[in-house]
Amino acid sequence: MNGHLRVDWRASLSLTGRVLLYLAVPLLLPLVTALLYGEGWMPFLATIVVTTLLGYGLSQLDDDRDIGAREGFLMVASTWLAVALVGTLPYLLAEHGTASTLSWPHVPNALFESMSGFTTTGATVMKNIGVEHHSHALLIWRQLTQWLGGMGIVVLAVAILPELSVGGAQLMDAEAPGPGIEKLTPRIAETARVLWIAYFAFTVLEMALLYGLHLAGFAKEMTLFNAISHGLTTLPTGGFSPEAYSIEVFSAAVQWAIIPFMVVAGTNFALFWGLVRGDPRSLLADEEFRFYTGAMASLTAVVTVVLFVGSSLPGTVGLAGVEQSLRHGLFQVVSIVTTTGYASFDFNGWSMTAQYLLLFGMFLGGSAGSTGGAIKMVRWLVIAKSIKRELFTTVHPEAVKPVRLGGRALDESAIRGIHAFTLLYIALFFLSVVVLMLDAGRIGMELQVLDGMSAIAATIGNVGPGFGAVGPMENYLSFPWTSKFLMVFLMWIGRLEIFPVLVLLTRAYWRS
Repeated sequence: MNGHLRVDWRASLSLTGRVLLYLAVPLLLPLVTALLYGEGWMPFLATIVVTTLLGYGLSQLDDDRDIGAREGFLMVASTWLAVALVGTLPYLLAEHGTASTLSWPHVPNALFESMSGFTTTGATVMKNIGVEHHSHALLIWRQLTQWLGGMGIVVLAVAILPELSVGGAQLMDAEAPGPGIEKLTPRIAETARVLWIAYFAFTVLEMALLYGLHLAGFAKEMTLFNAISHGLTTLPTGGFSPEAYSIEVFSAAVQWAIIPFMVVAGTNFALFWGLVRGDPRSLLADEEFRFYTGAMASLTAVVTVVLFVGSSLPGTVGLAGVEQSLRHGLFQVVSIVTTTGYASFDFNGWSMTAQYLLLFGMFLGGSAGSTGGAIKMVRWLVIAKSIKRELFTTVHPEAVKPVRLGGRALDESAIRGIHAFTLLYIALFFLSVVVLMLDAGRIGMELQVLDGMSAIAATIGNVGPGFGAVGPMENYLSFPWTSKFLMVFLMWIGRLEIFPVLVLLTRAYWRS
């Protein structure tokens, strides 16, 4: 302990340093990419050196890295801040990146892009995207940050750092999206490795499929670089693309091929463990999975009808119109609900009905234990069940009726926690919309209310694109730096599910 503090911050930061040391390893990928394409490699070598030195320095703060729940909260929160900060360096140092100098105006942009990458948000401040404007190495670094952040940097650390074998479960609970992570094997480190192996396998499978479509003549634009790039950002529900027009530039075959991988990314990865063990029924028997797929199917049906009847899609009558309406409706609903953030079409041109339906989808989110963000399906399912119980007990006041999930009665404290989280999430959303609108008005920026609402929903929910000024083919560059810092904070707190960050701001956490 340190003085009167009840938190061993040295142990927390020491573990953060260990994670940074390991982060230097994947930085070799953009370095090698730069060498292969004959591009500037110094920004990535410098980032590796800085990351290594900073990681080593922090790791020396404490030799005894046994941690409890308090240290776990601090370690997870500080780790995500630290990786986002060092992640800005390639953008600041690159010869032709988001920013090309270390001057102040570029710092908020670089931090925004880095935090958006690691939290798998997918919102961008890049005005021009593509290999015509940025190096292959910088674009692959941008994609890689999402892949590292998807399953969770701390989950990866638990899988490979032996000193986290004891407190690893607390760290994974603090970091993993959703209310708690299922322990698949007796050892938490083994569980973390199982999750990352599944994540890696699906990523490679998607890369192979996308490039296979290119070789078979169904996807001219899906080169090996694009196949690798999109494989790195689909499974983390990230949404970054090295193409300015996202998935719209690719063929219908590519768009259909990516949809099931987005569905997989929004599914609780623990369910795939059942498939590996020869129990495919565990997937369909899962109540949250049925709710998750049912919600997306219902929303897709409505959006498809809206698009087919009166959208701006070309050819909205006849068989071609049906296929296009279904494809783009399904793609955008799955992309928004799972918080992936890809765009198969510029939905800024869609009817307001379709856009409001997508805005609603931004609050749904993927499953617990998935890489998706937002509020999560399991919370909405529990809220729906608790509302149903309230209606029942209003009519039958003497009845004792627990809320059940997967056949098990939930603790009342867990239900209260889900209600509290959802209420806090929505309150933070509205408060942030007000702050954003005021800040935009301060500099004379014309920002529509729907655009502002979608920008906040897209950043706190780690979705990425919104509507209007922040639409799928637009960017967040025009916002003042104060708004960018607000959205950086929202991406960070949204990825960590609010409470692990807010608890750090309480006196009780540090002193009692």
